[in-house]
Amino acid sequence: MNPGESAAAGPGGEPLWNTRWAEAFDLLATMIAVVRPDGHCLYANTAFENVLGLSRRNVLKRDWFEWFVEADLLRDTVAAIARNEFATSRLDAQLRRPLGGHAEPLLVHVIVNQVEGPHEPGAEPVLVELIEIEQQTRQDREERALDQVQANKELIRNLAHEIKNPLGGIRGAAQLLEMEIDSRALTEYTQVIIHEADRLQALVDRLLAPHRRPQQVAEMNIHEVCERVRSLVLAEFPKGLRIERDYDTSIPDFLGDREQLIQTVLNIVRNAAQSLVERIAAGDARITLRTRVARQATIGKHRHRLALELHIEDNGPGVPESIRDRIFYPLVSGRDGGSGLGLTLAQTFVTQHQGTIDCESEPGRTLFSITIPLP
Repeated sequence: MNPGESAAAGPGGEPLWNTRWAEAFDLLATMIAVVRPDGHCLYANTAFENVLGLSRRNVLKRDWFEWFVEADLLRDTVAAIARNEFATSRLDAQLRRPLGGHAEPLLVHVIVNQVEGPHEPGAEPVLVELIEIEQQTRQDREERALDQVQANKELIRNLAHEIKNPLGGIRGAAQLLEMEIDSRALTEYTQVIIHEADRLQALVDRLLAPHRRPQQVAEMNIHEVCERVRSLVLAEFPKGLRIERDYDTSIPDFLGDREQLIQTVLNIVRNAAQSLVERIAAGDARITLRTRVARQATIGKHRHRLALELHIEDNGPGVPESIRDRIFYPLVSGRDGGSGLGLTLAQTFVTQHQGTIDCESEPGRTLFSITIPLP
């Protein structure tokens, strides 16, 4: 049976893969296949091709179950759905990838459903959806991060309000007290109070800064941002540090606040450079700025046709495990003397561009990933 004669059909009886259904499936980020119990794959969408790194023709001509590690359970499930023992079923599986791809199988969550329409007796096809477990985990993490940004915003506003009013009173009282005393030793104490009040005021102002200043939106290029940050950090660390470029120059300009994104990337790259002190001394410190285009990217709960991916990777010691899950929280720092505001501000600025920021870290490799929708 060739694909045009297959029984799996959409509304009106037309073959499923020759209709608008196939076009819709090709827009999905999840992998879709129409499979018969004997392993004959009748249709695979673009996402399935991309994950395997093969053309659709090559995917269709192999026994579909051969793509899976220990596929017996999946084979039995497809057969049971085809026999109408169940309407739908879910299970986890491991998807093999061809030589030259990733060595490790891809963990996927499999959803098997019946296909409506006329079928060839004994060869009823089923619709199989494969969802990368890591992708689902990432989406859940992004949603939590967006909720965290909103919670941080409310916390900062309330905290600033509670601090600023008494802080002004403390500073004013210290100034009045200084005017009334003649002892130089006591004046030193009032100066300490005034200095610390000013320091706290500056800290509160920094926390509130991203929420006070309106975005200055204009056409901008992400590589101009990267080059600006690269020159600033290399001027600060002229020896022992190499900042490598890995740019996709086809990425289009987009609307954004150039200064906010410079500050975002600068905060991350400078943190990376400061963590690389030992490698800088040894002369083998490396930071990589990598840009790519992601297609059909899901950010939060929204799907975007195109998105910018900016990866900032370093070969430093990694983020301390004790704070790895909290690095975007205000005032959390893994470095002595750090304010703990750099990554909080970076997350706030990226969120204001409807994007997300994520971090993966282990000894010898830390990767910050920024994703921002493109027009």
